[in-house]
Amino acid sequence: MRISIVTGEIEKRIGVNGKPYAIGFQLLLPEQWNKKFLFQGGGGTNGIVSPAIGKTPVRGSDALPALSRGYALASTGKVTVVAKQLIEQMYQTKPSKSFFMGCSNGGREAMQAAMRYPQEFDGVVAGNPGFRLSRAAVAEAWDNQHFLKYAPTNEKGEKIVANALTQADLDVVVKGVLKQCDAKDGLADGIINAWEQCGFKPEMVKAELGERAEQKVALLNAIFGGAKNSQGENVYASWPYDAGLNTNGWRVWKHGSSQTAEPNAINFMMGVQSLAQYFMTPHNPAFDMLTFDFDKDVAKTAEIAGVNDADETDLSYLQAKGGKMIIFEGVSDPVFSAHDLRDWYNQLQVNMQDVQGFARVFMVPGMNHCGMGSATENFDPLTALEQWTDEGKAPDFILAKAGSEMSNKAKEMPLCPYPKIATYIGGDENKATSFECK
Repeated sequence: MRISIVTGEIEKRIGVNGKPYAIGFQLLLPEQWNKKFLFQGGGGTNGIVSPAIGKTPVRGSDALPALSRGYALASTGKVTVVAKQLIEQMYQTKPSKSFFMGCSNGGREAMQAAMRYPQEFDGVVAGNPGFRLSRAAVAEAWDNQHFLKYAPTNEKGEKIVANALTQADLDVVVKGVLKQCDAKDGLADGIINAWEQCGFKPEMVKAELGERAEQKVALLNAIFGGAKNSQGENVYASWPYDAGLNTNGWRVWKHGSSQTAEPNAINFMMGVQSLAQYFMTPHNPAFDMLTFDFDKDVAKTAEIAGVNDADETDLSYLQAKGGKMIIFEGVSDPVFSAHDLRDWYNQLQVNMQDVQGFARVFMVPGMNHCGMGSATENFDPLTALEQWTDEGKAPDFILAKAGSEMSNKAKEMPLCPYPKIATYIGGDENKATSFECK
């Protein structure tokens, strides 16, 4: 099938720093069109234009955002208007349905689309959304400080962050988590559906953590307890213990694998710059994340949060229009806490009526950030969204199949709309029909 590709830039300009800026986009125009428009979100700090209908980006480029407001929200609205104009010119008709789908920062963009541009979209899919990126950046500072605090030193006296929790340590933790929590959903199968009822504490496996066990337990308690101020109040959510914490998709973000004094974890490489040069005002490229004060400096993220974060808990316009929203989140996401999304969704239900009628959250046990992990991570939320908007069929579950890192490749599982969980009711342990959302 013939496909026309349109690549363009909006608001091309030279910034005050003398560098060129623009809002870039790519649009595919197939010869045979289904009359629907899909906007695919970006990732990380954006700065690159990924192929349309390609892999959803997570990190983006190393370039700083061109303009806070453009990166935060304006680019979505502007690109949507231009894309729809091009579609109408090409096909002499408007899209019958318009959707937004993205993961990570693209998930935040999807939530921004639902909150800021509900008139433009019939539905959105927001995956592992960085809907409170400003506070997640604060959480990265907290994690980085504590990993360095508890990291052992090498023969040169250098801190080796990756060795603060070794692969063997993480295996011990996950083994303990599974022992404590796996069977609470009716079946010990390596998937912790009842993650909110887990109740695991690092002290339960202290004896198996070997040398430096005291420091490892203290580090785990600090990380999973969430970023706090000196009064012990959380400035970012706590994190759930889950089965995907010993996979590469968790480690690569949190503390990496570098055996030198230079950590290679994404939180260290990307988080330091994003906090100093974007989320905090005034911007200060020389700011040291290791000096971040959780009493005084959190407030410095408020200005950017006001335009960047997508944590509005009143989606009346989307609901009134008949728009739909599907959000999914990996319970083992090392970047954005599943507890934070849960708390937002619970508040949405406090503020609005019949939230399940237009917005549903699907937690994915064992999944890391936008995939990977010990999880049934292969699922299709976009088709579920289309059925909801086109046929009025709300997704009571989404079928999910084993991902590449699951040892049991035959595993299927229903992903349930929160707060329901997949509960084993008997039969073939690998079949989704052996589970019920309740």
